Formats: sequence, structure tokens, C-alpha cells
Amino acid sequence: MSETRAGMVALVGRPNVGKSTLLNALVGEKVSIVTPKPQTTRHRIIGLRSEDNMQIAFVDTPGIHASTPRALNRLMNKTALAALSGVDLCLMLVEAGRWTEDDALVLQRAKQVGVPLALVVNKIDRIKERDRLLPFLQETSRRHEFTFVVPLSASRRENLGALLGEVQQRLPVAPFLFDPEQLTDRSQRFMVGEAVREKLMLQLQQELPYSLTVEVEKYTEEDGLLHIAAIIWVERESHKAIAIGAKGSVLKKVGSQVRVELEKRLAQKVFLQLWVKVKSGWADDERALQSLGYEP
Repeated sequence: MSETRAGMVALVGRPNVGKSTLLNALVGEKVSIVTPKPQTTRHRIIGLRSEDNMQIAFVDTPGIHASTPRALNRLMNKTALAALSGVDLCLMLVEAGRWTEDDALVLQRAKQVGVPLALVVNKIDRIKERDRLLPFLQETSRRHEFTFVVPLSASRRENLGALLGEVQQRLPVAPFLFDPEQLTDRSQRFMVGEAVREKLMLQLQQELPYSLTVEVEKYTEEDGLLHIAAIIWVERESHKAIAIGAKGSVLKKVGSQVRVELEKRLAQKVFLQLWVKVKSGWADDERALQSLGYEP
């Protein structure tokens, strides 16, 4: 029997650089929520790619950022850095044609971990004049002795094969870390909460998406029907009215979108109930964050 190879590969980068989009593309299924808004990912999420005698556990992390005014921001940074511990390879994502202070911070923190570090230049499809891409690749490559450099477009799934080829070469000989049928380490209950939060972030504008979180209170199956009840926690009464919408319009739309997505993914009927409640200052309270499922 041929030897198996398996390893942990972390995806790191500043907020909104495309880590979750890349994770979903590499896994082939949606395991991490995606919105155009920065700091959508708040948790460490593992997406699994298993084929033949090879398994890669890709670790999606919150975006590392310099501005940490709230306990939630600080916890997200800690979660991202803690996820690098014990991985076999770290992929640092940057946006093609753009290097920021937060990118410099990510590179500094990633170098300190001491694991092989590769550079993935994402969103190359946004560079219309491709002769501008090569100078950026050369300039960015000089910032560190990267294990390898791969330019790609996660949203268009362009050049993913090149990245997978580089990663596979560096997997250690080891037994599979997870069941080969698994796509993620997260429970369906967790995925429901994330789906609700994703739809809310897409519906709501300005700062409100960063002032809400979702807690799934009930997840039970009865006679083939999945009963789900979730609370959307906001920080102020004024936020509650916005999250509900005029005559419940926002809540109805979000609930309908989540139900349709879940029924398609799980191939069963779903009865979903959503409530909006106020928990003042939850994003600044470390105990409240832990009670809501945020890893310390």
C-alpha cells in the first residue's frame, strides 16, 4: 500500500484579502462564509481536501490587523496567530498590486512562528495590465525568503493547480488527520450560525455587521424536519430595529435565504426561527465573547 501524506496548512493575511474564498475553492465546497466586508471570518475554520493518499487540512484564520480597539478585534488576532502553531506550512495571502501596513504586520508575525512561509498573490484578475503584475511579484518576493510564490485568482479558481502542486510536495508522510469524508472540523450547528451572520452582513450596511453575532440555541431533528432556533445579538436597541427591518423585512429575508441554503446543503426540510436581542457591550467583554463561542 502506498504511503499517505497529510498536513496542516494555514492561510493568513490581512482582512478582506480572500482567505475564505480561497479555502472554499481549494476544498470544493463552501465551508467558510464570504462577504465583501473586512473581518467576516472571526473563527479558526479547517477545510479539508482529501484525495487518494493525500489529505490537506487548510486552516482559515481571521484577518490580522493593526487596529484592535475592541476585545473582539484582539481575540481575532490571537486566534489567527494561535492557528499557526503546529502547522506544516503557512500561506500568506496578499492582494495583487497592493501592499499595506497590515500586510507588513502579517509578514512580521508569520515570520516569528518559524514554519515554512509561502506567498500567495491573490486577485490577479483585477490587474488588467498583466505587465504590472511581474514587478509587484518581484518586489513582494524580496520582502522575505518565501518557500514558493504563486499568483492566482481564488474567485475565478485560476491557477489553483499550481498552488496545490506546491503544497503537496511539502506534505509530510503521515496518516490522515481527519475522516476522508469530512469537509470541515466545524459542526452543522456552527455552520448555521455563520450562515445567518453572513446573510445579515450582506443585508446590512455601515458598522452594524461588526456589532452583531449569532448564537444557535436549538438544533434538533424531529420526524425528518430540522428545527433550528437562533438569537442574533446586537449591542444597542437602535441596532435591534435595523436588524429586524421595517415590519420584519430584514429578518424575513435573511431567514428565507438561510433556510433555502440549508435545505439545499442538507437535503432536508428546515424550520428556522430567528430572534434579535440586545446584549450591551458583548464585543468588549471577554467573558461574553467566550460564552458566545469565540475561542480565547
